[in-house]
Amino acid sequence: MVIQGKVFSYPEYFEWATSLLDENKKNQYDEKLLGFIRLNIKRMERLNKTIELQNTLVDLLKKISKKMNWYIIAEPWCGDCAQIVPVLAKIAECSENIRLNIILRDENPSWIEKYHTNGSKSIPKLIVFDELGNELFVWGPRPSQAQAIFINWKQNPQGKTWDEFEKELHSWYSKDKTISIQNELYEKLFQVASMQLTSSHHD
Repeated sequence: MVIQGKVFSYPEYFEWATSLLDENKKNQYDEKLLGFIRLNIKRMERLNKTIELQNTLVDLLKKISKKMNWYIIAEPWCGDCAQIVPVLAKIAECSENIRLNIILRDENPSWIEKYHTNGSKSIPKLIVFDELGNELFVWGPRPSQAQAIFINWKQNPQGKTWDEFEKELHSWYSKDKTISIQNELYEKLFQVASMQLTSSHHD
């Protein structure tokens, strides 16, 4: 699939997102979105310093011998992206066989159309390919527990506003300390490692 616009590494994405708050770039987004971006930069800064990967996940990453391309569909104004993209980047960093690419949802409608979540354009979405371009797995837009909070609120808001839902969701992320994301990625990567082991026995 063709990618529109820039493809970022994680450091490039973080730097670019931060630059959106510069005076001369502020007219790209309205004040509300700039407020979200400002908050999300703080979230990413905190995670950049505090993420600790579980040893089981790091050990598994060392066993993956074949190259993978990871594509994350994201946007800097998205709170879930701020909570998740730094974790995915940290995981990818642990393996020389993973190349991480971040692309913007709004510049790539064909990607989000293909990788939508029950018809919604929720992000982030991680799509993982092998080096031949075969899709290995898709993950996102949230860890399953966070997605359950979102679905429950959507189906039965019980008078909760969007802001109140957001507060509940981000306090969940804070308490979870990235463990759910790591566990779910471990499951996906374990399957990839098993497939690689099987195919190497057949080679």
